[in-house]
Amino acid sequence: MLGPVVAEGDGGVLALKGPRHRAVLARLIVARRRVVPVSRLVEDLWDEPPAGAVGAVQTFVGALRRALEPDRPPRARSRLLVTEGPGYTLRAAPDAVDAWRFEAAVAAATDLPPAAALRRLGEALELWRGPAYAEFERADWARGERSRLAELRLRAVEQRAETLLALDRAAEAVPDLDAHLTEHPWREDAWRLLALALYRAGRQGDALAVLRRARTTLIDQLGLDPGPRLRRLQADILAQDPGLEAGAGVAARVWTEAAAVYDRTVGGGARARLEAAVGLIRNLAVTGGGGLEAAREHRLAAITAAEECGDPELTARVIGAYDVPAIWTRSDDPELAERIVGAAERALTALPSLPSLPGGGAARCRLLATIALEMRGTRSPRGPAAAREAEEIARRLDDPALLVFALNGAFMQSCTRAGLAPRRDAIGAELISVAARHGLVTYEVLGHLVRLQARAALGDFPAADEHAAAADRLGARHELPLVGVFTEWYGALRLAAAGETARAEAAYRAAATRLEGAGMPGVERGLLPLALLCVRLADGERSAREAGRAVDLDADWGPYRPWAEPFALLGEGATAEARTALRALPEPPADLLYEALCCLEAAVARDVGDRDTLERTHARLLPAAGQLAGAASGLLTLGPVDTHLSALAKALGTRPAD
Repeated sequence: MLGPVVAEGDGGVLALKGPRHRAVLARLIVARRRVVPVSRLVEDLWDEPPAGAVGAVQTFVGALRRALEPDRPPRARSRLLVTEGPGYTLRAAPDAVDAWRFEAAVAAATDLPPAAALRRLGEALELWRGPAYAEFERADWARGERSRLAELRLRAVEQRAETLLALDRAAEAVPDLDAHLTEHPWREDAWRLLALALYRAGRQGDALAVLRRARTTLIDQLGLDPGPRLRRLQADILAQDPGLEAGAGVAARVWTEAAAVYDRTVGGGARARLEAAVGLIRNLAVTGGGGLEAAREHRLAAITAAEECGDPELTARVIGAYDVPAIWTRSDDPELAERIVGAAERALTALPSLPSLPGGGAARCRLLATIALEMRGTRSPRGPAAAREAEEIARRLDDPALLVFALNGAFMQSCTRAGLAPRRDAIGAELISVAARHGLVTYEVLGHLVRLQARAALGDFPAADEHAAAADRLGARHELPLVGVFTEWYGALRLAAAGETARAEAAYRAAATRLEGAGMPGVERGLLPLALLCVRLADGERSAREAGRAVDLDADWGPYRPWAEPFALLGEGATAEARTALRALPEPPADLLYEALCCLEAAVARDVGDRDTLERTHARLLPAAGQLAGAASGLLTLGPVDTHLSALAKALGTRPAD
C-alpha cells in the first residue's frame, strides 16, 4: 500500500486485473479486518453506480480470491477474503501489509534502545515506494488513511534523525533532514533537529543560518513566528550552551551540577562513593537494554571494589542495595551470577553476628534474597533455602521494601517442579498489594508480570490480559521500556493459544525484534525458534516427526538446542539417532519453561516409543494437570498439559516395539 497498490505471492507479483479490482483490495485493507458492506463498496467505487454494480463487486471479489489464494481448492471457502454478514472482510496477517508493518515498526522503535530503534526506523522507511495508496489520491475513502500514513512517515523521518543525534551521529542526520525540509518546510521540529545536528557537527554558522531560514519560511508561508523551542535553540547556540551537546539538556545540566556538588562534598570517600554508585547502577538497570547491560558490568566492579576494601559490612550493603526486580528465571550471565553468589556467601560467613548489628537483620535478608535471585534456574537446595530465610526475616522485620525483594527471590525459586503456577500467582498478588501500598512501582510491575504468567498457565486469559494492561500502563507512566518486551510476547502467546498459527508465528517474529538490544540474553537466546517449534507442534495433531521437518539447527537455539536436536533427527528420518539424543537429555532447568521442555521430550518419546522417557515425563508433568504447558513463561505454550498427559497414558497403555 505504500506506493501503487501491489499484491505479491511466493511466485512474485500477483495479477490483480483492472483498477477496480485493486480498489476493492485497497478499500478492504483500509478497513483493517472490519467488514465493509457491499453497498459501501458500490458507493466507493462509482460516483454513479451502474445497474449491475453489486454483481460487478461480486465478480471483482471472485477474481481477487483466485489471485490471492491460487492454491485454494475449487468451491473451498476463502480464508483470506471472507464473506461476512452484509459484505466482505480481508483477514490479512499483521505482517502481510506493508502499511501495517510500517506502523508497527515505528511504534516499536519508541521503546527500543537507540541503536535498535535506528535499525527499525530505517527498515520501516525503506518500505515506502511512493505516496500511500498512490492511484487513489482522489478517492474519499482513501483520503484519511493516506493523510495518516503520510504524517506518520514524516514523524518517522524526524524520529530517525533524533535517534541519530542520541547516538552522537549528528553529521549523518543532516542530509536527510535537509531533503525532508525541502518537501515539507512547515515542519518546525525538523528545522530544530537540522539546526541542532549542524551545531553538533561543528557547523555553528550553518546552524544559525538554518534557524534564520526557518523563521523566514514560517512567516512567509504560514504567517507564524517560530515557536518557543526554535527561539530557545537559537539563544542556546549563540551562548554556546553546553547543554546542546549530545546527551545533554536540562536534565543533564541538573545531573552535572549535582555530581559536582557530590564530588566537592564527599571528596575521596571510597565507601560512600561505592554505595552511591550502586544506587545509580540499580536505576540504570531499569532504563532499557543498554542500561541493563551496563548495570551488570558495573555491579560486579562495585562488589569487587567493596571486597578489596576489606570491610564485610560494606560488601553486604553494596551487594544488597541492588534490589532490581527480575522476572525471568534463567540467568542472563551465569558466570557473573556465580561470582555474585560467592561474594554474598563470603559476606555472610564473615559476618556471623550480622543479625545482632544495627540494621544487620535487613542486611542478612538482602544477601539471602540476592543468593536466591542469582541462583535462579539451578537445582541447588541453597537457592530455595536462602529464599525461605530471606522471606522469614523480611516478615519479622515488617519492612515492605525488604519483603518485595525477598518475594522476588521466592518467585525465582518457585520452579523446582511442574505445576507451581498457583504458588507464583500468590507471590504476584502479594507483590502487587505491598508495592502499590508503599509506592514501590518496579515491584508492582513485577507483580503484574508474575500474575500474567501464572494466570496464563492456569488458562485464565481474561485475568492475564488485565495484568498485561496494568503492567503496560505502569511501564509507560514510569519509563520502564523493558515491560513492553514481555507483554508483546504475551500477545503472541494469546494467538498461539487460540490456534491462530500463522498470526502467532508472525507475532513471535515481530516480538523477537523487541529483544534485540534489550540486554536480556537469558531471555533472548533460543527463544524464537523454541516458540515457533511449540506453535507448530501444538497445531492440531502434528507429530514430533512432522514438526521436526521445520527445525533448523543452524538457528540460534541457545540453551534449548538439546531439546531441538531429537526433532531435527526425526524430521530427517533418523529415528535411532533421535532416540539416542532423547535419552541424553538432562532434566530441564528449574525455570518457567520446565513444563514446555518436558512436553517436547514427551512428544519425541511418543514418536520413537521410548517407554522410560514416557514414564518419566508423565510423572514430571502430572502435578501440572489442568494447566497450559509452557504458558507459565508468559511467552509461549504447547497447549493443555492434560492433552499431553492423555497422549502419554495412551502410549504407555501398549508397549511399543523397540
